[in-house]
Amino acid sequence: MDVFELTRVLVDIESITNNEERVGNYLYDYLDELAARFEGRVERIEVEPRRFNVFAQWGEPLAVTLSTHMDTVPPFFISREDDEQIWGRGACDTKGIIAAMIKAVEAMLDAGERGFGLLFVVGEERTSAGAYRAAQTPRGSRYIVNGEPTENRLALGSKGALRYEVVATGKMAHSAYPELGDSAIHKLIDVLAEMRHIPLPVDTLLGPSTLNIGTLSGGRAPNVVADEARADIMIRLVGDSGETKKALAAAAEGRAELREVIEIPALHLNSVDGIETTVVAFTTDIPAFGGQWGEPFLIGPGSIHVAHTLEERVSKQQLLEAVQIYRRMVKHLCRRESKQAF
Repeated sequence: MDVFELTRVLVDIESITNNEERVGNYLYDYLDELAARFEGRVERIEVEPRRFNVFAQWGEPLAVTLSTHMDTVPPFFISREDDEQIWGRGACDTKGIIAAMIKAVEAMLDAGERGFGLLFVVGEERTSAGAYRAAQTPRGSRYIVNGEPTENRLALGSKGALRYEVVATGKMAHSAYPELGDSAIHKLIDVLAEMRHIPLPVDTLLGPSTLNIGTLSGGRAPNVVADEARADIMIRLVGDSGETKKALAAAAEGRAELREVIEIPALHLNSVDGIETTVVAFTTDIPAFGGQWGEPFLIGPGSIHVAHTLEERVSKQQLLEAVQIYRRMVKHLCRRESKQAF
């Protein structure tokens, strides 16, 4: 299969988060054949029942690992293609990236090169469960090239994320007599309005921190004063979260409870000479790896602007370019590691 065919095969295996088993088994079997042909090894690294990472390695020591995630967001839809694009859930986030990484490895193996591996993880779209598990089971890699849709440009940085559930409680009453109740919805709306006006930090590289109110729910009926209400908010971090957390707590004080769900720090990353660079606002698995798989780099084909949409697609030209970029990066980083060893 070429990179286009492999991308479509992977897209057509539904792997919405928590349902990665089928695509994981497919990748294990595919890489097991490569391991047998080129004296490598492949393993499943269990994350939880019926969920596992797939790791393959050729040669010792392990200098560079190409890595991305197997899971996708919902809803699932199958692949199609035209002259320029491959469409489907996961086409750019990140089934096409998996295909490009595998094809880069195949080409390097055919050329007699060694010292690299592939790591495909579960759960990036929710909690980075696979990456956190991988951080507990390092294999000595010195560099990790993480794949996300950056239009084949190396990301010099990525914003972090701080997610809260904001919960307000009140007292039910007949809406004709609101003075007998205490509206949780009114309190929550006031809290959220104040949060929207909190001054947020700006970083010279990453730009401004932003706040999004993602979900709102609560109440019983239009004629009932609400006794409960909740919202999910997400702040895209560009640096230390301390002052932002204090401001959010002050806005909620006495009116709502803040429940922290997850915090992922902002990142500043390095470049490689000759590869175009960019800055991205989304978060990745890189912080969850915790440095245990080596110095991180972030690059992949496709645009984040169509990821998570019903128009998800990846450029065929970018897929072909990505195969060569991944080969180039592995060679460059292997040479760097070899020089440092001396």
